[in-house]
Amino acid sequence: MLVTQRTHKNLFFQNSLFVALLLAVIGLVAFLGTRYNIETDWTADSRNTLSDASIALLKEMDGPINITTFVRDAETGLRKQIAELIGRYQRHKSGISLTFINPDLEPGMVREQNVSVEGELLINYQGRREQIQDVNEQNLTNALQRLLRREVRQILFLEGHGERQAHGVANHDLKNFSEQLENKGFKIRAINLATSPVIPENIALLVIASPQVNLLPGETAIIQEYVEGGGNLLWLNDPGPLFGLQALAERLGIEFQSGTIVDPNTQLFGISDPRLALVAEYRYHPITPEFAKLTLFPQASGIEVVESEEWQTSTFLESTPRSWLETGSAQGRIGFDQGKDIAGPISLGISLQRDLSGEGDDRNKPAAELERHVEQRIVIIGDGDFLSNAFLGNAGNLDLGFNIFNWLSNDDDFIAIPAKTAPDNQLQLSTIDQAIIGFGFLLILPLGLIGGGVYVWWTRRKY
Repeated sequence: MLVTQRTHKNLFFQNSLFVALLLAVIGLVAFLGTRYNIETDWTADSRNTLSDASIALLKEMDGPINITTFVRDAETGLRKQIAELIGRYQRHKSGISLTFINPDLEPGMVREQNVSVEGELLINYQGRREQIQDVNEQNLTNALQRLLRREVRQILFLEGHGERQAHGVANHDLKNFSEQLENKGFKIRAINLATSPVIPENIALLVIASPQVNLLPGETAIIQEYVEGGGNLLWLNDPGPLFGLQALAERLGIEFQSGTIVDPNTQLFGISDPRLALVAEYRYHPITPEFAKLTLFPQASGIEVVESEEWQTSTFLESTPRSWLETGSAQGRIGFDQGKDIAGPISLGISLQRDLSGEGDDRNKPAAELERHVEQRIVIIGDGDFLSNAFLGNAGNLDLGFNIFNWLSNDDDFIAIPAKTAPDNQLQLSTIDQAIIGFGFLLILPLGLIGGGVYVWWTRRKY
């Protein structure tokens, strides 16, 4: 090829154009990198990015969120940890600000804000404030959820008749679930109608959790008056007698079936006791929108519904088709008795609704109270164990419990925000696995390297 002056000019022009285009592409990529962010989290349960629950919550929040944390300048690791966590929220919502305060330089502010732990967060949103000490996504999302809640929802648990206690520590009690509700912004109280014969009007709902002795006629009358007045109710009833609540069941148009639900599918999960109802599929209902988790109900009873023009009734929990209602003894070896037992699926969770917008004079009621009383909501479940301390952690029981209480308290927006559980980040090795790894790294691998070196030396020695 003959290289002329013209050829030199063409090559110089081509090279210059290539360099200019390359620099332009690099500059464009850098510019786009400052405007857009693409992340891929391959960790288990995506623990380095926000969960879908947190993202859904941020979409519900309007306006700025101001976060203040108290960290010393020397604590760079803690500062980085907090900044990374808040940064995940900032990538999904604009208007989240983070301010670091050195507690050594602002002791007056520390006392004024009642800060007791380094790294504590103060979160301000629309004139309301939350304060958290243990900084992680679950606690921060719970705090934001409490701030978003328009008002504190008070839940009243009936007591005095052997019911499951809201803050009881026994296996059959509900302490663990009550703590989860309080983290979500609910206020839990108990009431004994024998000593306090009036149910307050400002509660979100009344919970009757498996009484074990008969209610007095006057107590039953108070509960019926509460229901007649439009109060929301959650009634958990285990198989057996109703303990004075027969009139309430008749008023609501329901009947608890005699017997215990038996499900042979429990054997697939290694459960030997068949008196455990499984719910794997859910009818469409606001309580279970796109709910796809298995839920477990130990020793549950079925519920029959009587058609009523006053109530809009829906079944949202029913056992599997292979299950049946065992009307005889559920102990020992059992089987389905044709003509005696009732074949599944069996309804074990129903909801009742009725419109109250046309009842009473609402002109002088506040907006929050109007919203709460436009529709009366009642949920009746033929089991109380599924929310107990012993069974709350099974499958989707906790998330279902949240959905039920959110729907009953008219906080439908929170139903699609399930609880996030921490993934298992521990590696469990058997004794054999540990021995293989130990011998491999401490003996086999070093001997292999030494043998390879001797072989190379011996091969080169011949030359």
